[in-house]
Amino acid sequence: MAVIQFPFGPVAGHWRRRQKIRSSVDRQALFDRIAPVYDNLNDVFSLGQHRIWKRMAVSWSGAKEGSNVLDLCCGSGDLAFLLSEKVGLHGQVIGLDFSREQLMVASSRQQSRSNPCYRNLKWMEGDAVDLPFPDCHFDAITMGYGLRNVIDKYKAMKEVHRVLKPGSKASILDLNKSTDEFRTSFQGLIIDNLIVPVAASYGLSEEYQYLKRSIQEFLTGEELEHLALEAGFSSAKHFEVGGGLMGNLVASR
Repeated sequence: MAVIQFPFGPVAGHWRRRQKIRSSVDRQALFDRIAPVYDNLNDVFSLGQHRIWKRMAVSWSGAKEGSNVLDLCCGSGDLAFLLSEKVGLHGQVIGLDFSREQLMVASSRQQSRSNPCYRNLKWMEGDAVDLPFPDCHFDAITMGYGLRNVIDKYKAMKEVHRVLKPGSKASILDLNKSTDEFRTSFQGLIIDNLIVPVAASYGLSEEYQYLKRSIQEFLTGEELEHLALEAGFSSAKHFEVGGGLMGNLVASR
């Protein structure tokens, strides 16, 4: 699996970044494989609570009626559908992901739903570190459970900053890398004793074993705030949700 690490420390007004990067091909293939059961497993693993956390993320993004918004690493489209309802018929939502299989699931879900707002949704295959959009293009950006799986997190945040309009916000929801030893242990127990065994029943044990490692290689809330500021955002605040098991970074351009 690809690995990136950002140990932060102030040096002459800057933050040092050490990166340990391998290919992202394996992660793309992983999300292609889990696409058919991704939504069902999310419901099982979170007892449906992920829907609440995603609504919170959309609310924190500041998206409103008529907004032009991007859901980055959109997966099967949960946040994009919520954004579509938020911005309405006069808004525009683009869901972008590197997994073609996830995008196919998202498109199928869109076609099966009758809400007229969903006509404002478009799906694109693309790379979070090389966004195909002009500068200052979006009124809001969301990312749900995506940044943890991006190889070059700093470059991804720079791209998010670039395509956001001044004064707009990015809302980034993900698993939380807690600094609390009890929460970290509890999170590991859930992964080992619930998530992996359930995933194994779908033949996806190996695919979900990466979760614990991906959290260990992720950034803490404080490190995410520093990352956003280093990428150019004027302010950044990380909120712990779901009893500290999840976290949401809100960064203002």
